[in-house]
Amino acid sequence: MVTSPLDRVMSVVATVREDLAAAHRRDPAATDDLSILLTSPGLHAIWTHRVAHRLWERGARLPALVLAQGARSVTGVEIHPGARVGRRFFIDHGMGVVVGETAEVGDDVMLYHGVTLGGRSMERVKRHPTVGSGVTIGAGARVLGPVVLGEGSQIGANAVVVKDVPARATAVGIPATVRSGSAHPEEQVDPAIWI
Repeated sequence: MVTSPLDRVMSVVATVREDLAAAHRRDPAATDDLSILLTSPGLHAIWTHRVAHRLWERGARLPALVLAQGARSVTGVEIHPGARVGRRFFIDHGMGVVVGETAEVGDDVMLYHGVTLGGRSMERVKRHPTVGSGVTIGAGARVLGPVVLGEGSQIGANAVVVKDVPARATAVGIPATVRSGSAHPEEQVDPAIWI
């Protein structure tokens, strides 16, 4: 399907608006669009990643890596250009976030600062997590290896996840274990509050 330059520009504008709306929903400190546009390192990293990922997919690997490293230097967020991220992805604060090359992140995912979606293998295989839509990962959490975080799951702050987490479950601890029973309503907002 051939799209006109105007269609591509309108698509980018729509995506930016969608990201701004997601920031307003997830960050109580987000007061207006201009301040978010100018000061949100998480969004800057995601927007740069989208460009780097397109370069990566088109075979321009070195320029993609250079762009990703530039974004890392400016934002403190490292997203490998090979990683796949969904819509309305939001990184709060951003500093210290790492998303590995084979990671896949669904729609409406929120990461707090210091989260790692990392690998545990040196082989050139799927070695990073798959994060389902609607997942929230608390500050400092480490999700390691080709594990799957089910849709709507919650990962507590500083948890170390090395096994799959079912949909709509809450995982906490080192190593992370799934909490039995449904989460308290406050935990659905921020799983980090009881860690």
